[in-house]
Amino acid sequence: MIQLTDAGKRYGQKLLFEHLNWLITPQDRVGLVGANGTGKSTLLKVLAEIESLDYGNISRGKGISAGYLPQDGLNLSGRSVFAECLSVFDDVHAMELELEDLTRRMSETDPASAEYEQVSERFHRVQSEFLHRDGYTLESQVGTVLTGLGFGKDDWRRQTEEFSGGWQMRISLAKLLLAKPNMLLLDEPTNHLDLETRNWLEDYLNNYPYAYVLISHDRYFLDVTVKKIVEIWNKGVHFYTGNYDKYLRDKQQRRDSLSAAYRNQRERIEQLEAFISRFRYQATKAKQVQSRIKELEKIERIEVPEDEKTIHFTFPQPKPSGRIVAEFKNVSKSYGEKHVLRDVSFTIERGERIALVGVNGAGKSTMIKMLAQTEAATGGHYALGHNVDVDYFAQDQYKELDTEARMLDDLNTVAPRSQTELRSLLGSFLFSDDDVFKKIGVLSGGERNRYALARMLLHPSNFLLLDEPTNHLDLRAKDVLLESLQKFTGTCVFVSHDRYFIDRLATRVFEVADGAVNIYPGNYEDYLWRKQNGAQQMEDSMRASLRGTQSASSSASAVIAEPVVEARKRVNPMRRKQMEERLARVEAEVTSTEEIIAVSEESLSRFVSAEETARVTTLLEQKRSDLEALENEWAELSQSLEATE
Repeated sequence: MIQLTDAGKRYGQKLLFEHLNWLITPQDRVGLVGANGTGKSTLLKVLAEIESLDYGNISRGKGISAGYLPQDGLNLSGRSVFAECLSVFDDVHAMELELEDLTRRMSETDPASAEYEQVSERFHRVQSEFLHRDGYTLESQVGTVLTGLGFGKDDWRRQTEEFSGGWQMRISLAKLLLAKPNMLLLDEPTNHLDLETRNWLEDYLNNYPYAYVLISHDRYFLDVTVKKIVEIWNKGVHFYTGNYDKYLRDKQQRRDSLSAAYRNQRERIEQLEAFISRFRYQATKAKQVQSRIKELEKIERIEVPEDEKTIHFTFPQPKPSGRIVAEFKNVSKSYGEKHVLRDVSFTIERGERIALVGVNGAGKSTMIKMLAQTEAATGGHYALGHNVDVDYFAQDQYKELDTEARMLDDLNTVAPRSQTELRSLLGSFLFSDDDVFKKIGVLSGGERNRYALARMLLHPSNFLLLDEPTNHLDLRAKDVLLESLQKFTGTCVFVSHDRYFIDRLATRVFEVADGAVNIYPGNYEDYLWRKQNGAQQMEDSMRASLRGTQSASSSASAVIAEPVVEARKRVNPMRRKQMEERLARVEAEVTSTEEIIAVSEESLSRFVSAEETARVTTLLEQKRSDLEALENEWAELSQSLEATE
């Protein structure tokens, strides 16, 4: 399809990459990775013919259509969302109009004439192409894609200029997906998408009939959508087969092999040089010396590139809070006639890491603001626990910063550290070299948000509220943030659209939907499994097998074999492993919950105050309810696992 030969590209005086030889085939699914500034977006623009190469050549097969989605900068106007997406099919619509005209002409022409034969032949050609392009389902296709990308039916008739930049990018992505070019080029397509929409896009790309190359800082998204990784590093381009997880393993293996080869070569070179140095002036060894000199000259020296910088930063731990960190009791929130939350009740305990999930507009940010006490509840009661110190990171946190201060100086006032430590922290959040001396006011909105996050982590409170902290971070910075929050001893409630980040961090998931908050123990994978009612499906399969056994005793062997095989088909090894891991976590949660119940029951035997008795009684009722749910889940999981053995 597209072939680059000895390709190279510069950005000003900086060499991005060189000696690139790459053939993109019709079914390739490629993830383009590398640190910020290495040239990923530039290479994508080269493939899209927006930029040209400085060295080498690029050639394209006949009929190649490339569809390019930039990170930002698109601004659509003048049409409704539905009409804008339908415009992708203007040529198909033209075919429909031509078919109507050809039908009219055939009805007015003598069937025995040469003109009729000519018009009829044209009609069949156009109709064949029209059917091939699914011309009768255009509106259905548009509706399916718009729904998948999060547009409600009320949005379809709204003008495109009414939507913000993030939603404009969704409209542009919808147009690309509908056009189905045989080469999709997507630069950060998951930006501005919530988790539900990302899940839909993953499925869409997995079923996409043509090739695509994409850039993403979402590790999970790369893992499930690509089958090849192309890495720009050290001015070179390196190829790996498999998804992102396999790329990380293979890259380390390559480096280990290269290091071993380098050590072996150095040993051989040192042996040769030692022999030459020792016997250079002995006539009896002249022949052997010359032989080794020639061998030394022929050795192609192995070079091991410098190690990529791995940032590990130790963040200070906060003072401990009370066991109950925050509590909602029948809390409601509305804006005029719009109800965001209705009678929501829950308790957040010390050390929990809670992920808020739900579609855009469901109320996640509103709930975080209420927890931060920057938004008041319309009804109900919300209280923070004993010794709780709140720190809130908003999506527009940069507005709170001193624009005249330099980053390095500002960090030093928050938590005095050595310049090396502060530079390391800033470097992990993509500020390097002289960037650290920039005034905060000259940074872009995304850069200021990154800096605000680094600033907060340098001196965290014991109750962190993070609204989209992973925005504007590359994979390295996300890893630094994830590692620091995993080691954080306080409590954290966060909103993120990064599936990998949630899976590694969350201990509970709060789903905000339709004015309610549904609570799920575990991480996002556990939440999805429960939502899809996987355990119930397994139990149903087992019961169906048992019913089949009882009703067909006369032909037991034949009847039993079929449902057992069917039940086994329902669980692949990965799902079984997830069920086993979840079972172990549930057992641990049962033990922990039983301990809390025992402590609460013991506390009720000692009267402190009416308020404390009421609080402990409420907690005890909640924990007993949690224990019952956990025990039911344990039974379901145990039965389901037994059914698959």
